[in-house]
Amino acid sequence: MLDPEGSVEHQPASSFPKVLLIPLAMLLAIAALLLLAFSATRQKEPDFYTFKVVNIRGKLVSLEKYRGSVSLVVNVASECGYTDSHYKALQQLQRDLGPYHFNVLAFPCNQFGQQEPDTNKEIESFARKTYGASFPMFSKITVSGAGAIPAFKYLIESTGEEPTWNFWKYLVDPNGKVVKAWDSTVSVEEIRPHITELVRKIILKKKDEL
Repeated sequence: MLDPEGSVEHQPASSFPKVLLIPLAMLLAIAALLLLAFSATRQKEPDFYTFKVVNIRGKLVSLEKYRGSVSLVVNVASECGYTDSHYKALQQLQRDLGPYHFNVLAFPCNQFGQQEPDTNKEIESFARKTYGASFPMFSKITVSGAGAIPAFKYLIESTGEEPTWNFWKYLVDPNGKVVKAWDSTVSVEEIRPHITELVRKIILKKKDEL
């Protein structure tokens, strides 16, 4: 068919494929966004090492530096009936297994019996001079109840075990997951086998990767 100018009239190409392609592209875009959101959520899933805390000298530090090693998290006190036995045993554990594959992480707390009344500086001096404590120590905190720091809330939620006294002990694996919790009455020597087993697995894995 000729148009008024004498040229051939061009029929418009079918728009059917385009009609299909637009919704398909939108669906693919939505799927990609959902996948990204899901991946981000998975990546942000907290573990103990994702938290930041304040060290005994007042500096904000990330617990991420301990990822890949085993941690024994303890709420310590300087004037408790458990102080002497626990500090000695914790330092021996640190000496025997740390610091490359294991660390005691000590968090002073004055919640129970008011048995950690001193300042951070005094607490650190006491632990270092009296027991030769070489393990990492952190600023005095609240470990239970509404005022507990997020890192301890995570420990409590993971185990269902909330500290009710000084020297509760939480064992954290190299991936930041909490393995088990023990109260003040359980000695460090009693839980040593659990710690050494986790440390042994790290060493064996590293040997296999060589």
